[in-house]
Amino acid sequence: MFRRLLIVVALLMAPVLAAAQSQYSAERAPVSFTVGGSFSFFDAAYGGYKVMGAVTYANLSPIIWDHVGVEAEGRWLSLNASRGFREYNYLAGPVYRFSVSQRHRLRPYVKGLIGEGIIDFPNHLAYGRYFVIAPGGGVEMKLNRRWRLRADYEYQIWPQAPGIPGIATSAMKPNGVSVGFTYRVF
Repeated sequence: MFRRLLIVVALLMAPVLAAAQSQYSAERAPVSFTVGGSFSFFDAAYGGYKVMGAVTYANLSPIIWDHVGVEAEGRWLSLNASRGFREYNYLAGPVYRFSVSQRHRLRPYVKGLIGEGIIDFPNHLAYGRYFVIAPGGGVEMKLNRRWRLRADYEYQIWPQAPGIPGIATSAMKPNGVSVGFTYRVF
């Protein structure tokens, strides 16, 4: 009798124990904050300059839905330039991350950033601050729980640049690649 009662209790408790093992499908992923740094190689779209430099960025994802977050980045391109040429960017905007597998080892993303671009033209010809639109995308590869390797491409549109007589406005469309690491803070 005791044995049958034990079997009935076990069968009645099985769904409760099984529910404790599963995750609700309507539950959203926790918000994560990541920071990172990269090395960029860009075609400056002015005078044939191919400039390099450092990039830092911060990302907060997901903000809405399960794939949309926000990213901010700063890029300082002054290496491999001559005669005082420099290009800086301070951009922010939405980023959409795709889920390609359950394990999320590779995470491709697209982004649409806007902000300010600053350029020091060679030989102190001019200095300018411009509005920048920067669509881009890339992929992050998970190395461990906190670290990811990141490769990124960005195409920038400077609608009012360079603003120098004799050069067409909106002629500057710098683009380039960045490779670096991200660290998940939380």
